[in-house]
Amino acid sequence: MSETTTYTVTGMTCGHCAASVTEEISEIAGVEGVDVVVETGAVTVTSATPLDESAVRAAVEEAGYALV
Repeated sequence: MSETTTYTVTGMTCGHCAASVTEEISEIAGVEGVDVVVETGAVTVTSATPLDESAVRAAVEEAGYALV
């Protein structure tokens, strides 16, 4: 069964921002899907197993944004 977790990311303003965040989070082992809503900063991640929040935080920061 998949796990779904929603995070809030600050600093995103456009589709390119969303693509950068999606790309970085998608590289985390076990991630099956990433849905980003730029307007609210909501990032919903579907994964095979629960993710370590520090891994998600590192991916978001690598993309140039911040996890709230």
